[in-house]
Amino acid sequence: MNLLQRKSRTYHDPIHGAISLSGSDPAEALLIGLIDAPEFQRLRRIRQLDVAALTFHGAEGSRFTHSLGVLAIARRIFDRLAPRYPMLAPFRTVALCSALLHDVGHGPFSHASEHIFNYDHEQWTRRILCESTQIAQLLDAFDPGLNRQLCAVLNKTHPISALSQLISGQLDCDRLDYLVRDSYFTGARYGQLDLDRIIHAIDFDPPTQTLVLSGRKQMVAIEHYLVVRHFMYSQVYYHPKNMAARFILQQALALAARYARSGELEMDEQIKAWLVLDIEQMPLQTYLASDDILFTYHLNRWRNHPDPILGDLCRRFLDRDLFKAIEVTDLADLHREFVYKRVCAAVAALGWPSTHYCTLQNTQARGYTLYEQGIFLRDGADLRELADASQLVRSLIQPETRVWLVYPREVESEVRKLLSK
Repeated sequence: MNLLQRKSRTYHDPIHGAISLSGSDPAEALLIGLIDAPEFQRLRRIRQLDVAALTFHGAEGSRFTHSLGVLAIARRIFDRLAPRYPMLAPFRTVALCSALLHDVGHGPFSHASEHIFNYDHEQWTRRILCESTQIAQLLDAFDPGLNRQLCAVLNKTHPISALSQLISGQLDCDRLDYLVRDSYFTGARYGQLDLDRIIHAIDFDPPTQTLVLSGRKQMVAIEHYLVVRHFMYSQVYYHPKNMAARFILQQALALAARYARSGELEMDEQIKAWLVLDIEQMPLQTYLASDDILFTYHLNRWRNHPDPILGDLCRRFLDRDLFKAIEVTDLADLHREFVYKRVCAAVAALGWPSTHYCTLQNTQARGYTLYEQGIFLRDGADLRELADASQLVRSLIQPETRVWLVYPREVESEVRKLLSK
């Protein structure tokens, strides 16, 4: 098949409507091929919100649908700017491919596995773009230098900084899609954005090669976006049930890893690599063979493991018999530590190791950070940092730190008794 021409295709998206790709447009024909590549199709089997479906029953969306949404927004922004700034036009393929492929390196359970196994999905994205994959072959066949340009965008080293900002910045297509999409699928109303107004507010500044806001009139839509982001993190992404589910998953996998190293665990070679090897040394094909289905299958096998603790943790995760989480932010440090130790003792009295059943966890949410260069707006002939122009944005810089006690519901009465003193 001619790489520059394919049959046109339309994806009907619940957020963006019809996302149509023209098979006669070389860049969009390439996008169709990339979407059909097995490395990208794998994203259908990785949930966008890792374990959040255990909290919000509608949060079943995948990294696949999110990636198409990021592409849709990036194309709208780029195709609006390119006619006004012709120097951008040659980079359309780079911009659209970067948007589509920005999350192709995510592992099982998305960010949850990054936290548990301490790796960076962006490193795997770069490997998928450059090593022996169908995606790498398609990119190289289209333009031998395209792989390197995409990596430069992801590394934020591309000479056109605006291309990186489209994908990763304070106001990027990634965030714009996931805030609206995650709000829709979780049923939370916090994430409703004026997406059209935001897209029309974004402009290009040739001297700095960056994206900026076109003027002060656009501030309200951006302030609203930043407030929405703050609420989505504090009320959805850092929901206490999400923390409890991630903790159970983390402890189940930690215990499974111990048995994997001693040869006392039934598993296939893919899951063994995750539990035994240094993740950074894992073969790329092993990584690409891993998804939510693989991990869930093994958790289901291990619920009958001879160790009742491993079996119980797997059962709790699969059957949504989750731990409780209660906020203890306002307790003094010594009081909090006293409560934690007493709860651990209550857990141990039930025959459970407290390290696997009880923890203190911190969350930190903020609506705005001076992320590398922040968000700038045109103020006459000058560029002005958004926080300098908006009191509301300045108030969102201060992080909201909260502390949570996670514990099994079987010691609920003891926790309530301790906290009532």
